[in-house]
Amino acid sequence: MDYYEILGVKKDASQDEIKKAFHRLAHKYHPDKGGDEKKFKEINEAYQVLSDKQKRAQYDQFGQVFGQGQGQGPYDFNWAWGNGPRNEEDVAFDFSDIGNIFEDLFTGNQEKSQRHNVKKAKDIHVDVEIPLENVLKEFNQKIDLRKFVVCQRCQGSGGEKGSKIKECFSCRGVGTVQQVRKTFFGSYTTVTTCPECKGEGLIPENPCNVCKGEGRIKGEESIEVSIPAGIDSNQIIKVDGRGDALRRGGKPGNLYVRIFVKEHPIFARKGDDLFTNIGIHLTDAVLGGEVEIETLEKTKILLTIPQGTDSGKILRISGKGLPRFQGFGRGNLYVELRVKTPKKISKEQKKLIEKLKEQGL
Repeated sequence: MDYYEILGVKKDASQDEIKKAFHRLAHKYHPDKGGDEKKFKEINEAYQVLSDKQKRAQYDQFGQVFGQGQGQGPYDFNWAWGNGPRNEEDVAFDFSDIGNIFEDLFTGNQEKSQRHNVKKAKDIHVDVEIPLENVLKEFNQKIDLRKFVVCQRCQGSGGEKGSKIKECFSCRGVGTVQQVRKTFFGSYTTVTTCPECKGEGLIPENPCNVCKGEGRIKGEESIEVSIPAGIDSNQIIKVDGRGDALRRGGKPGNLYVRIFVKEHPIFARKGDDLFTNIGIHLTDAVLGGEVEIETLEKTKILLTIPQGTDSGKILRISGKGLPRFQGFGRGNLYVELRVKTPKKISKEQKKLIEKLKEQGL
């Protein structure tokens, strides 16, 4: 059996020539249109091999495609139009399908068909790392994506300008075809996405020269995502419709942005509150005083130190923490005071401390 002869093309025929020959012959010999069923099977088998680069190379070198049974096409099943297989003896047996059999028994082919008809592109998930300072207020984060975008030449239609969109000849516009298999449980039929129209049910009469009928191409897109104030690590922002574009103008996927907040060298975060520590002089701890500290906003405030403060005491500054996520107000800033013990003192300072020691301080 010469696949090239069956399709009526030369051995150096391009993929486009092979596809056109298959379309022409499939219309002519389609069983549902009164054609020769055996001839149609041969045409389908030849096309499935020659349209696949790897299988075609194998066929050109060895005269066959390995892993196939004699007289079968490149797959271990027959495409069936109507209510069932045309010839069950040609259906291959595959033990790997046992799981699918039970799934079909409980879910039903109708439900499976509906799942195949859901048209939505893939979602995109990205991680974004931001500094703690950015959490103080809402801001826009620019994200560069490499993804499927709508083809500008055909505006997502998949066809050249003025080209008509016609019904897929393989699935008759349904978007799915029946896959018939034979196992030791008996023959069973499942519904799978049509390989010709990829489940669309329609194909452009004259495919777009840029996207080759897909309606989308791989491209780059820069998106600005609004990051709300008070956001925390591992929170996810959903951006509707900014994922991959779907084939021929279907529903695009969504973009999911997961946020990671970097650790700060001075401030630690716990929810909406901030924590830090400062060193104070021994005299300030004993007598009390004021010390200047810098907030996360880079502003400076005076912190009053009570008289007789112990090392490790924590003071609270209300409203100087982080904004509450999707709420009102801000958290607090907690400052731990650490008394600095001098390593070296002068003779005069030593005498003064000794006098204090004599007085029981």
